[in-house]
Amino acid sequence: MAENDQATLPGTEPDLLTLPTLEKHLWAAADKLRGSIDSADYKNYIFGLLFLKRANDRFEEETEEVAEELGIPIETARDDRDLHEEFWIPERARWDHIKAQETDVGAALNKALAAIEDENDPIADRVLTTVDFNDKERLPDSLLSDLVSHFSKHRYRNEDLEDPDIFGRAYEYLIREFADDAGKKGGEFYTPREVVRLIVKCVNPQPGHRVYDPCCGSGGMLIYSAEHIREQGGDMTDISLYGQEKNLNTWAIGQMNVLLHELYDAKIEKGDTITDPKRVTKHDELEVFDRVIANPMWNQKEWNKDWVEDNEPYNRFPYGLPPSNRGDWAWIQLMLASLNETGKMGVVMDNGVLFRSRSEGNLRESMIKDDLVEAVIALPEKLFYNTNSPGCILIINKDKPEKLKDSIQFIYAEDEYLRESGVQIYTEGSKQNTLTDEGVSHIAETYLSAREEPHHSRIVSLEEIQQNDWNLSVPRYVDTVDPIEPVDIEESMNNLSQLEKKRQELLTSFQDAVSSMNTNHHE
Repeated sequence: MAENDQATLPGTEPDLLTLPTLEKHLWAAADKLRGSIDSADYKNYIFGLLFLKRANDRFEEETEEVAEELGIPIETARDDRDLHEEFWIPERARWDHIKAQETDVGAALNKALAAIEDENDPIADRVLTTVDFNDKERLPDSLLSDLVSHFSKHRYRNEDLEDPDIFGRAYEYLIREFADDAGKKGGEFYTPREVVRLIVKCVNPQPGHRVYDPCCGSGGMLIYSAEHIREQGGDMTDISLYGQEKNLNTWAIGQMNVLLHELYDAKIEKGDTITDPKRVTKHDELEVFDRVIANPMWNQKEWNKDWVEDNEPYNRFPYGLPPSNRGDWAWIQLMLASLNETGKMGVVMDNGVLFRSRSEGNLRESMIKDDLVEAVIALPEKLFYNTNSPGCILIINKDKPEKLKDSIQFIYAEDEYLRESGVQIYTEGSKQNTLTDEGVSHIAETYLSAREEPHHSRIVSLEEIQQNDWNLSVPRYVDTVDPIEPVDIEESMNNLSQLEKKRQELLTSFQDAVSSMNTNHHE
């Protein structure tokens, strides 16, 4: 491999690494993997290499900063672990060592990633080693050497970046693209960014809040909660983030995602939240949070109902249990149990939770009667990768504002354009629809201000909802039908009379023409 194949130079504005450049660069890495491994697995290998290169470049940048500040040789600064506040990169994990390998490149990458885990507490629990680079049948030395050279083309120091959050944004871009490439599998770990932004805007986390996602996937909702604080003028570290994820590879992606966003204090546990909740106190009680947000698997089959009936230790399901083949109301109650006394939660769900009967209907009725449901937002269809169903957002609040006491706000956001305001809610795509920035802002503001708008938003009393058998289907309460233009009967009869008169004139004219033609023919 080339000794010096860095393409991005420090300190010169035109050469700062931009988001489009990084996106193309990472996608090119995926192209190199095509045909060798399944597309759903690209992310695991690319994210591992991206993190390894980024950690190395930041380590070298910090080394030079420390050497200059203390007036010591770079070699001394590089090898003194106590001088490094961020990641410590041991010798066998350094990029120059990786680049020097000509054989057994996969083994060298495995050892490098394991060494970084061993030496750094924030990622000590198999974050980087969930994939095996040492698979020569699928990943020969030639391919891995090519990938290492490819990642050497850019330098990922802070001073080289146009945007300090460029890695987090590029990371989300790749997750989105891989979700698209992987089809339904992709939807298991990726919620479209626009939907994430909408739900976070609605629950509106504040500085000092503790935010929890019990099925956090790649961590998007947690990360955007921190970004929401920054957008409001605060610092991303002014919020405490907690999550849990069952799938090991997806959990590792979430861990790397928060690290690439430099959210080093975020705590993401791995395990099944239903059977093995990790966020418990030292007194073996559930931890509670200011905000709980999630997009759990819809209509989850085999959600461990039998285990809950026999073993549930935390009384998380006081309203009862849904069917064993449909876990939606189990997740809703699980999230509710993790809210503090003034907490608010937002959850993305299949529309069936709004109207299905029997045990689910009883669960829904009980929660409505306790005045916990604050808003229901009906989303457009084709927003999600794993289903064309429209879906909805439920906002549940233990501290409802006075205006919404004993009532629920229904927001209909399935129209592409709102009739009253002309706001475009979403744009259509060949495979997926996408919420617009304007649409996200309008829906969130409609909810946050408890605003009513014809054909879009209405506040409905619990008494009216009871009359509808506790059905929360939004079109039952918000008029979604195009208005019928009023008909002026007298004017219509006059128009009809005029048309009949015109018809008679045309018929007479036609008959006269035919008669004239017959007369000329006989002559």
